[in-house]
Amino acid sequence: MKKILLVEDDASLGPALKKTLENNSYHADLATNLAEARTKNFTDYDLILLDWMLPDGQGIDLLQDIKGKRPVIMLTARTELIDKVLGLESGANDYMTKPFEPRELVARIRVQLRQPQSIEADGIQEFKTEHLYFNLSERKFKFKGEEVILTKMEYDLLYLLATTPNQIFSREKLLDKVWGYENYPTTRTVDTHVLQIRQKLNNDVIETVRGVGYRFNPDHD
Repeated sequence: MKKILLVEDDASLGPALKKTLENNSYHADLATNLAEARTKNFTDYDLILLDWMLPDGQGIDLLQDIKGKRPVIMLTARTELIDKVLGLESGANDYMTKPFEPRELVARIRVQLRQPQSIEADGIQEFKTEHLYFNLSERKFKFKGEEVILTKMEYDLLYLLATTPNQIFSREKLLDKVWGYENYPTTRTVDTHVLQIRQKLNNDVIETVRGVGYRFNPDHD
């Protein structure tokens, strides 16, 4: 049974969402503030549902603690596009504005939980190029022998490109394949993740194809 950590302070919404998750065959633990959430071992969970505004701070601050260990769906009443972009670029994998339909939330959870399985398809546990090493079982990554900490989406994006060298992907296609579905709020989040990967590796293994999108260039590896 998949385990979900729900961080939500609303006295009615929190228990209702917990019941919805359990009715859909998930094990759900409810934390009502940041302090309580930080007592949890995030790697014990398959996914985290995180409210933006909490009594003792902002849920977005918790993203720094999670650091890509597990997929995160932000739950918030903020509706401005800039808030969505901020949440996604801070490490969230998805973003839902309140009020929302429980069925849509469950659907988005299923999308996020499918991602790791697709990456570990066919029993592959590791993948190597000349300088890149992916340990898929532990979701660790090394570049030129040195471990580099990547967020979940950085890891998945780089893995997709590295395993399909020279194939050109549009930003929309990358959103579909890595984030899970089309019509994401903005393609700018792809550009941001590519920039972050380049900065962490100090290398342009991801090549920009002007006017089209991105591809992995093995000559830069």
